[in-house]
Amino acid sequence: MPLIAPDVTAAKRLVIKIGSALLVDRMTGLKQGWLSALAMDVAEAKLRGTDVVLVSSGSIALGRKVLALGDGPLTLEQSQAAAAVGQIRLARAYEEVLQPHGITTGQVLVTLEDTEDRRRYLNSRATMETLLGLGVVPIVNENDTVATDEIRFGDNDRLAAQIAVTVGADQLILLSDVDGFYSANPKEDPTAERFDLVTKITPEIEAMAGDPISGMSKGGMKTKLLAAKTAVAGGCAMAIMEGSTPRPLQALARGANRTWFLPKGDPQAARKRWINAMKPRGELRLDAGAVTALKAGKSLLPAGVTEVTGSFGRGDPVAILSPEGDVLGKGLVRYTAAEARAIAGHRSGDIEAILGYQGRSALVHRDDMVI
Repeated sequence: MPLIAPDVTAAKRLVIKIGSALLVDRMTGLKQGWLSALAMDVAEAKLRGTDVVLVSSGSIALGRKVLALGDGPLTLEQSQAAAAVGQIRLARAYEEVLQPHGITTGQVLVTLEDTEDRRRYLNSRATMETLLGLGVVPIVNENDTVATDEIRFGDNDRLAAQIAVTVGADQLILLSDVDGFYSANPKEDPTAERFDLVTKITPEIEAMAGDPISGMSKGGMKTKLLAAKTAVAGGCAMAIMEGSTPRPLQALARGANRTWFLPKGDPQAARKRWINAMKPRGELRLDAGAVTALKAGKSLLPAGVTEVTGSFGRGDPVAILSPEGDVLGKGLVRYTAAEARAIAGHRSGDIEAILGYQGRSALVHRDDMVI
């Protein structure tokens, strides 16, 4: 049976990565016309019921123009200063083009530590889920004002892939300065061939990746392959396409040149496998009512927990046990062991009185659980 490329109009949750060179002209600044056309694509996707997340470069490029920092290399401090000036302009630009379509935007700034630390990862995921549930289009960028060389993603391709996995997206679109993945750099080798579909990222595929083509962006094809590895492992299909055309998503839907990297399975299944592979740091024993609720697809509330054992922190994996002590599954817990013991057996409405602050209602959310 022939493999079929994903249909961007059928995406349930879509992450779009926008590179600096697409968004900012070195001489004139923000490419307002292109951004307004992209907003039309986003509005159409929202009308179809698709959740949309935009991962956007451009804050440093915008800021350095405002600060007249020139075209040469920037020091870390200059990059951070340019980002501080540029981020506010970048967020405003997206708000101004999406607001006429009735779309609310929100700015989310992250660092590599936010995705590597499980507690921060859960917090980021919960925030993004809430924003998407409210119909907001999050505008995500690396927090260049505080990130140092040691904790940077280094490019927004990898960041976009991490965000796609975090929010459980089924499609990730990298809007780039090339129209797909080639067997060699097409600007240097006229015999280079573009791949329509990549089903597996082999060592041979990796050897074909070259260096960055654009003088403004940091991410070359190597980083795009790293992003593809992350995305497909998380059950998310990823496309590389040339994004400078107006209405790039419309062009993609109509058959524009692109390369799709195909995942095995769906995002939810991939996430469940990831959680299931973790070694538990503790155990939560449940009462019969909680077991029934979990089997019906509910989250685990503190009221259903009869015993807490082990030493764990927020975001750590725990085993979920039946009243008889049998392992029912695993989950990422939203409280420390001490906090879990304190609220076990109590209603969610009592958490604030017990802990002294308003915590999350679920001890383990259903999306962070394998039963």
